[in-house]
Amino acid sequence: MTAQTLIIDDDPSFNAILVRTMTRRGFPAQGALNVEAALSIARELRPQQIVLDLNLNGSSGLALIPELLAINPDCRIVVLTGYASIATAVDAVKLGAVQYLAKPVEIDAILAAFEDDDGPDFGLPVSEEPLSVDRMEWEHIQRILNENEGNISATARALKMHRRTLQRKLSKRPVKT
Repeated sequence: MTAQTLIIDDDPSFNAILVRTMTRRGFPAQGALNVEAALSIARELRPQQIVLDLNLNGSSGLALIPELLAINPDCRIVVLTGYASIATAVDAVKLGAVQYLAKPVEIDAILAAFEDDDGPDFGLPVSEEPLSVDRMEWEHIQRILNENEGNISATARALKMHRRTLQRKLSKRPVKT
């Protein structure tokens, strides 16, 4: 059975469930739990569809997008994250992802993202009110974290913040707008 879909997520349970669900839906899938396995499988199978977690054991999944597209320029990449931010969504699309979805996500949303040719829809409602200060802080932290390729220590230095304070802020769910 040739895998047409590659699931790259470092959570073994989530990865296995998504592989099984995609396969049951008629999209043969194979999972990878780390960057090395992902690149090896991608080179061997040249998947048409890739589900990519944004955070892979502390490394940024965004760095993997160009490498995956170099292996198969026609593959469609959907980025999943539990820590959605506008900054990382924009970066993911600039790098070549076709969609950016926040976890938890339904399988139907992932499948729809692969089929959608209208471009990304971040699911972010346009509000008449400005972002809250807490949300603006979250977005800024995410942008700096992305600039530092997920390196917590470098991000803390750039923000002139204690590393533990930054880790505490990052361990919380994103604040609402």
